[in-house]
Amino acid sequence: MSDNTAMAPSTPTSTSPSPDMSLADQQRAAMLSEDRRTGRPDDANRLDINNLPDLLTVREVADLLRVSPLTIKRWGKRGKLPAIRINSRGDRRYKKESVLWLLGITPGEE
Repeated sequence: MSDNTAMAPSTPTSTSPSPDMSLADQQRAAMLSEDRRTGRPDDANRLDINNLPDLLTVREVADLLRVSPLTIKRWGKRGKLPAIRINSRGDRRYKKESVLWLLGITPGEE
C-alpha cells in the first residue's frame, strides 16, 4: 500500500468574508464577488432607461438585461431580439423599443 500524503497547496475555496473583517471590508468583498458574477455591474447602473439611445450595442443590451453578450447574440439568431446589422463588419445594434419590450415596458410607460 502506498501512503499518498502529499498535500496540495491550499487555495481559498470561497469568497465569503472572514469574521475579523470590518463591515466596510465585508461590504466591499460582497460587492466584488457580485461584480465577478455579473461581469460589468456598474454599466447597467450607468444606462438610464429613460434616456436610452435609439440603437443599442450588444454590450449595452447585455448590461441592461444583466445577461452575457453571447446570450444577446443567440437571442438575435433565434428571433427573440432581432438585430440590425450596420457597417461592413456587420456589427449588431438593437432597437430601444425591442429591448424595452423584453423588459415588459411599452414606449408610452417610460
